[in-house]
Amino acid sequence: MDNKPTELPLVLLLFGGTGDLAKRKLYPSLFNLFKKGYLQKHFAVIGTARHPLDDEKFQEVVRQSIAKNGTEGQVKEFAAHFRYSSHDVTDLKDYGKLKNMLAKLDKEFDAGGNRIFYMSVAPRFFGQIAQAIKSEGLMSDTGYNRLMVEKPFGTSYKTAEELQNQLESGFSDDQIFRIDHYLGKEMVQNIPAVRFGNPILDATWNKNYIKNVQVTLAEQLGVEERAGYYNTAGALLDMIQNHAFQIVGWLAMEKPSSFSDTDIRAAKNTVFSKLKMYDEREVVANFVRGQYGRGREVWQKSYTEEPNVPADSKNDTYVAGRLQFENDRWTGVPFYIRTGKRLAAKQTRVDIVYKKSSFDFGKFNQDKLSEPVLSILIDPVGGINFSLNGKNVTTEFETRSDLLKWSISDQDKVKTPDPYERMLHDAMNGDGSNFADWNGVSISWKFVDQIAKVWAEDKAPLEIYESATMGPVASDRLLAETGDRWIYRG
Repeated sequence: MDNKPTELPLVLLLFGGTGDLAKRKLYPSLFNLFKKGYLQKHFAVIGTARHPLDDEKFQEVVRQSIAKNGTEGQVKEFAAHFRYSSHDVTDLKDYGKLKNMLAKLDKEFDAGGNRIFYMSVAPRFFGQIAQAIKSEGLMSDTGYNRLMVEKPFGTSYKTAEELQNQLESGFSDDQIFRIDHYLGKEMVQNIPAVRFGNPILDATWNKNYIKNVQVTLAEQLGVEERAGYYNTAGALLDMIQNHAFQIVGWLAMEKPSSFSDTDIRAAKNTVFSKLKMYDEREVVANFVRGQYGRGREVWQKSYTEEPNVPADSKNDTYVAGRLQFENDRWTGVPFYIRTGKRLAAKQTRVDIVYKKSSFDFGKFNQDKLSEPVLSILIDPVGGINFSLNGKNVTTEFETRSDLLKWSISDQDKVKTPDPYERMLHDAMNGDGSNFADWNGVSISWKFVDQIAKVWAEDKAPLEIYESATMGPVASDRLLAETGDRWIYRG
C-alpha cells in the first residue's frame, strides 16, 4: 500500500454486521485502514442483522472489537461512522429502509456515491440479496457499486453457476469480488514479485528448468468444532477447490501484458483453460484421498471418533493430487497439491523444484548434485528459502547443497496487513487481481466435481493416516511414480 494514502470515500453495507467474522476480522481491518488514512471523514458503514439494535449499541459492538488496537479517541471517532439496521434479507420491504439509509449517509459523509455491499451471511442468501439490491434500487447512479462475497461460492459447478447467474442479474462480473483470504496473504502476494521481478527466475520459470511444483496447505488441528460443516465439504471442497487452485493460478499463469487486474485475470484464465481434465481412471491415478486415524497421543482421536462425525464416514480430511497443464510452458511438469488436517505441523508453502544440472564434474562427486529448490513460505512464518549447489569445504572438490534463507523481519511482521484488510483495500480501489473471477472458479469446480463423483461412488481407496504425520503413504507413492518426492516433510 502507498505510504501517502489517498482517502477512499464510500458507504459499506455489511449484511451480517454483528457476526463473528465482522467482529474478528472486518472491523479491525477497517479500523487499520482508518488509522492509515485510507478511511478518513468520508465513509460510513451500515451493519445489518435480524435482531433489533440501536446505533449506540451497535457502535459499542464495533468499539469492543477494536478497543485494543488504538487510542480511545481513535476508537470513538471510527465507531461514530457506523449505523445499524434490523433487516430480514428475505423481506423486500426491508430493502427500502436500507435504500433510504444509503442515500442519507452518502450525503451526510459526502461519500461520492461509492458503495460496497459485503455479504457475510449464510451462502444460501447470496443470490437473493444480490437480486434485491438491484431490484429495490440500492445501487448508486453516481459512484461505483461492488459486491464482496465470502466463500463458499457454491458446492459444485451446478450450484456455483446458479449462484453466478443470480449475482449477474444485479452485478457484472467485474463488480463481483469473490473473497479468498489466502490471496490476501503477504507471501502469496509475493509470488508475482519474486517471479516477475527477478530475471533469473522469470527466464527459468518453465518446463526447460523446472522439474515439478508443490503446493502444501497443512493443518495441525483436527476438525475441531467444524464437524457439521466439514463432513459435508471435506478437504477437497474446503481447501483444494479454492485456496490451492488460486495459489496455483499465480504460479502457473503466463506473464500478464501488464500488472492490471484485467491482464492478471486474463493470464490466469489462459493457463486454467489448459488444465487437463481427468476421467474416472485418471482421477484414481492422480489423486489420493485420506482420513486421519488415531495418533500416538491419547487425545489424538481418529476422525470418525470426533463428536458429531458419523462412525462410518468416508469423508476426506486429506487430499493430494497431480495437476497437469497442456501448454508450451508446462507440458510434462506436474503441479502437486496437498492439504490435510491433523498433520505433523501447520505449514503453507510453495516449493519450486528445479531440474538437476547436467554439467559433468567428471570424477568429482557428480552424484552429490541436488535439485535446486525455491521455497516460498506463506504460513506460519513468511519467508523464502533457496537451496543451491555449491562446493564443500574440503581439500578434494566435492559439491554440497547450501540453503539461502530470508524471513519476514519482526518490524515487517508488525506492518503486515491482515488478509481482510488487504482485500477490503483492494475492493475499495477496484483492484480485482487478488479475487477469484468466474472463469477460474468455474474451471476449478468442473475439475473438482469429477474427483468428488469418483469418491462419492467409492471408486478410489480411502487411505487412513496416523495423526501428527504428513499424511498417507499413498501420497508419497504418487510422487515416487515419476521420480519425485515431497520437499516438506513436517
